[in-house]
Amino acid sequence: MSGRERILGRVRRALADVPADDPPYEQAVARDYLRAHGERTAAETVHLLAANLADYRALVHRCTDGELPALIAGLLTDRGAMSVLVPPGLDEGWLAATDVTRVADRAESTPHELDRVDSVVTACAVAIAETGTLVLDGAPDQGRRRITLVPDHHICVVRVPGQVVSAVPQALERLDPARPLTWISGPSATSDIELDRVEGVHGPRTLEVVLVG
Repeated sequence: MSGRERILGRVRRALADVPADDPPYEQAVARDYLRAHGERTAAETVHLLAANLADYRALVHRCTDGELPALIAGLLTDRGAMSVLVPPGLDEGWLAATDVTRVADRAESTPHELDRVDSVVTACAVAIAETGTLVLDGAPDQGRRRITLVPDHHICVVRVPGQVVSAVPQALERLDPARPLTWISGPSATSDIELDRVEGVHGPRTLEVVLVG
């Protein structure tokens, strides 16, 4: 008997006395917890997001739609970026003001090739104000998960207030759990037993968030 068969056998035995009309899990578990802590206006929610992002050492910028191309161009110039990784569905207008070399998001790209790219620009699926979290779901304007984990500089564009929610339960309602979700709360960082902070271990050392609206 294989390990798989043993495990499935245990599951069947555990479920043997469950009535056929037993409520499914989605109905049996109460969902009456708070969906957000307090009530906020849209502007207050965006302000909280910006504050928590900054608290995580992300660099936060605000602009209008018309100012976005120039702002992204300026961020790439300030970084000294010579190349930028571009998801296939990214709005071409976002990079219209820069002549930095574009690198396509390709399935065959190796980690070493991605590591040589200076920056990456993406959109996001949703941003969570209470936790200062950006969620990417692999949509065409966000690209493959690895393109935001290997390059050292990530510029993420968030449309406000439409893509901003107060709390995690509200974000989950907008997300498809079958998609490859990446939850980002500030630049990559970790601390060892001596509490020495090291950035860039699990992702980019520099996260710049542009709130557009």
